[in-house]
Amino acid sequence: MTVPEVEARDVPEGAYLLDVREQDEWRAGHAPEAVHIPMTQIQARVEEVPADRQVYVVCRVGGRSFQVAAWLNQLGRDAVNVDGGMQAWAHGKRPMVSETGQAPFVA
Repeated sequence: MTVPEVEARDVPEGAYLLDVREQDEWRAGHAPEAVHIPMTQIQARVEEVPADRQVYVVCRVGGRSFQVAAWLNQLGRDAVNVDGGMQAWAHGKRPMVSETGQAPFVA
């Protein structure tokens, strides 16, 4: 199955960005508007993912998000993998926040 991909710099403003990393990775740094559902929970929480709009899926480097995007597409959703993940996001100087009170970083 082919999974659509987009560079982190090309994720549009206002896009639904689904971050599938683990809690410690999320806490260290994430996109401000991202929604967090770890990959390990996505099957149980799939109804939280909108079915009526494109979903951009991100992880640390793109492997987990590729798997989740492929699975969502098999369900009939419109999912796109963010190539390079949060590492590419940070490298492209896209906005990030942390949940720790510290400066955000990609864990």
